Amino acid sequence: MITIILMEPEKSGNVGAVARAMANFGFEKLVIINPKCKPLDDEAMRRAKHAQQILKKAKIAKKDILKKFDVVIAMTAIKGDDYNVARCSLNLEELKNKLMKYDKGNIGILFGREGIGLTNEEVESADFTVTIPTSEKYKTMNLSHSVAVVLYELSKENRTKNSKNKNVKLKNASNAKNSKKEENEIYATQKDKKVLFDYINKTIEKSDEDKSRKSVQKMVWKRVIGKAMITKRECFSLCGFFKKIK
Repeated sequence: MITIILMEPEKSGNVGAVARAMANFGFEKLVIINPKCKPLDDEAMRRAKHAQQILKKAKIAKKDILKKFDVVIAMTAIKGDDYNVARCSLNLEELKNKLMKYDKGNIGILFGREGIGLTNEEVESADFTVTIPTSEKYKTMNLSHSVAVVLYELSKENRTKNSKNKNVKLKNASNAKNSKKEENEIYATQKDKKVLFDYINKTIEKSDEDKSRKSVQKMVWKRVIGKAMITKRECFSLCGFFKKIK
């Protein structure tokens, strides 16, 4: 289940337009963190058009709600490189492929403020980041436009499948068995991954690297684990491994 999360939106019209974009592509769950506007005012409702129900059902929350998601994906216009690991981003095609494979978890896609986007701290707290490829001359997009682009890309596969056959059946018993196995896979929660990162970070702290390199190593491991979108079983296995190292 994918939830769209808006971090401290500043303009109610943008919130309404986000709801409309969500309805356009078949998404319903919206969380608004510490809004700096009135997300249900007349402007928001006017911009939402026939998606007003999404606004009415949207959850107003504080930042700690992010801990309730199995995976948090931060959208950023500032793409990192080898020297900015925290913002070393996937593209939309890569994101779509990951979410097609792991579609049973509680996933939040986090969009930043209209003015400054997401802070470095917020970006670093996410499992990984995604960047929309835009012109080098003007990288940042309007909030609702960026939501629409992301959801369009994520919904393409479903539209293709539905147009071909609405009642696709598994070809054989082997496929059915594999499908059942995949359904039983459960994402590692943020709480599970915190335990794992505690083991990893303690191991790194015992190394001979300087403080700066240790910080980079911790972020590298966070991004590797985040992009892998590991299951509970995988997380527990890694915890056991790092516990032995410790």
